Amino acid sequence: MIRAVKGTRDILPPGSGHWASVEAIVMRVFKRYNYREIRTPIFEETQLFARSVGSETDIVSKEMYSFDDRDGTSLTLRPENTASVMRAYAEHRLDQNPGTQKLYYMGPMFRRERPQKGRFRQFHQIGAEAIGSERPEIDAEVIVMVADLLKEVGVSEFTIIVNSVGCAECRPQFLSKLREALLLVQSSLCSDCQRRAETNPLRVLDCKVPQDQPIIDGLPSILDSLCEKCSVHFETVKTFVADRGLVFTVNPRLVRGLDYYSRTTFEFTHDALGAQNSILGGGRYDGLAEQLGSRVPSPGIGFSIGQDRLMMILGGEAEASSVSAIDVFVSPVGGEAVRFCAGLAHELRQSGVCVEVGHDNKLRRSLELAHKLGARYTLIVGEQEMQSGQFLLKEMVTGVQKFVSRPMLLSHIATTNEHGI
Repeated sequence: MIRAVKGTRDILPPGSGHWASVEAIVMRVFKRYNYREIRTPIFEETQLFARSVGSETDIVSKEMYSFDDRDGTSLTLRPENTASVMRAYAEHRLDQNPGTQKLYYMGPMFRRERPQKGRFRQFHQIGAEAIGSERPEIDAEVIVMVADLLKEVGVSEFTIIVNSVGCAECRPQFLSKLREALLLVQSSLCSDCQRRAETNPLRVLDCKVPQDQPIIDGLPSILDSLCEKCSVHFETVKTFVADRGLVFTVNPRLVRGLDYYSRTTFEFTHDALGAQNSILGGGRYDGLAEQLGSRVPSPGIGFSIGQDRLMMILGGEAEASSVSAIDVFVSPVGGEAVRFCAGLAHELRQSGVCVEVGHDNKLRRSLELAHKLGARYTLIVGEQEMQSGQFLLKEMVTGVQKFVSRPMLLSHIATTNEHGI
C-alpha cells in the first residue's frame, strides 16, 4: 500500500468541513478590514527566498524543498508566502494603486523540518500583508485584527507578545553589542547557537534549548538600543493596541526567524499547544519590496497563522462533528420511488438543503444509514406518498414523525435549516 509521504497528511471529512468553516469566518474578518485575496504560485525561483528570508536562516540553509527545472533554473516550493506576495506586489506594480494594499492568502507551504505536534512538512497558512504604510497605527490594526479573527473562530485564551527589532539605523549597533557579548559565552551555547553567533546572531535570542535560557537572559536587550524613531513607533503601537482593550507582554527576545523583519514583531501563543505554543507570528518588513525590485519604497507589515496548529486548538481533527452533515436523507421505498426521489432531492438541493438519497428499498436499512450519517431528517417516500403528495418526515433525534406536503416540505426544511433546529 502506498501511504502519504512523511510529514504530510490527508485532511478528511468531517474535519475538512471544520477547516472550511474556519476559513469562511476568517475571510469575513478580512473583508471587514478591507483585505482582498491574493493567490501566488506554490513554487518560485530559489533566489527569491534566499534574498528575502536570508541565506543563513534555518529555512533557507536546512529546510527548503528546492529542485532544478529543465532549463537549469533553481526552483523552490514556497516555505512561506510573504516573499511571494511582495514579489507579486513589485512585479505587477501594485504600488500604483491608491492607499495601503491589504492582501490575504490561504494555502500550503513546504519545509523539510522534523515533524512534530502540529507541524508538518506540507503545512497550511492563513496570512495577510498590509503594504504601503510605515505608520505604527497600521501595525496596531493588524494585531487587533488577528485578535478579532481568533476570537471569532473560537479561540479566546491566547497570549499576545510584542517587541521591536529596530531599523537599519539602530539594529547594526545592537548587533555589534550582541556579538561582543556572545564572544564571552559562545562556547557554552548549543551547537546551533554557536553557529548562529557567527552567521545570524539575532537568532540566538530565539533559541528554545532550555540549557541556553539563563545565558541568553544575560545578553543585551534590543530595546536598549532603539533609535528615537523606533522607540516612538513602538510606543505608539503599544498605545493603540491597549486602546482596544487587549493585554500584551513585551519580550525583547522576540526577534522572529526571518531576516526581513524590522521594527514591530509580534506573536500569539496558546497553552493547548504545549512547549511549541505559537499559533501565529508576524511583523514589519520595511525595505523588503525594494530588495525584490519595487521602484518605490513600500513598507509593510504582515502575519501568518499556522492553520494546522489552529485547528488542533479548535478540535478540527475530531472524527465527529456537533453539526449534522446531512439535513435530509431521502429514503425511496419501492422501485418506482427511486426515480421520483431523484427529482425530489434535486428540488431540495436547489433550495439550499443538504440531501443524501438512499438506494436500498428496505426501510430499516435506510433508517440505519440515515442515523449513521447524522441526518437530521429522514424523508420516507413510497407509492402511497407519491400518489397523495404527502411525505412522511421523521426527525432522527426525537423520532417524531409527521406527514408534510411537497410545498410545505420545502418551506419546513428551509426554515429549520436556517434556524438550526
